[in-house]
Amino acid sequence: MRLVAVFGSARCAPQTPQYLEAYAWGRAVARAGFGVVTGGYNGSMEAVSHGAKEAGGLVVGVTAPPLFPTRKGPNDHVDLEIPAPTLLTRIERLLDVAVGYLVLPGGVGTLTELMAAWNVAMIAQMHGLPYRPIGVHAGWMELLRPQLEIAPAHLELLSVLGSLEDVETFLSGLPR
Repeated sequence: MRLVAVFGSARCAPQTPQYLEAYAWGRAVARAGFGVVTGGYNGSMEAVSHGAKEAGGLVVGVTAPPLFPTRKGPNDHVDLEIPAPTLLTRIERLLDVAVGYLVLPGGVGTLTELMAAWNVAMIAQMHGLPYRPIGVHAGWMELLRPQLEIAPAHLELLSVLGSLEDVETFLSGLPR
């Protein structure tokens, strides 16, 4: 089964608008015929996993036990846990196993995942190679705008997702 990586906050609480949005994105991924891969823990990762699982999708969690020793393993919706020894290995595994990426609101960790995926896409484009699509929650666009050395062409590598319908359209364009 092809997987879509979904990056998001570990801090959003159940029943908040952010959690419910992540849950809906997880359902959309599974309904589109993909499994999800997340960081495997709580917050948005749990919401995405819950939504995907309820819609019949496979849920993979790439955890990092050495980084988060107080966490008691992956969330209850994870079918397959892939432990990673370091942060960079975790991000690399998330990027490697997915055919595309969705980026929910989040903090520094989510931003790191977005930047890694975006940089890999920019390098592939620079070499004339195909790259994996990146769908970014519209909330990120205030931060991700042309400035310093980010050119408008760099932003064209990102699909801005302002609604669940945008997410569904993004998913319909991913390789099967």
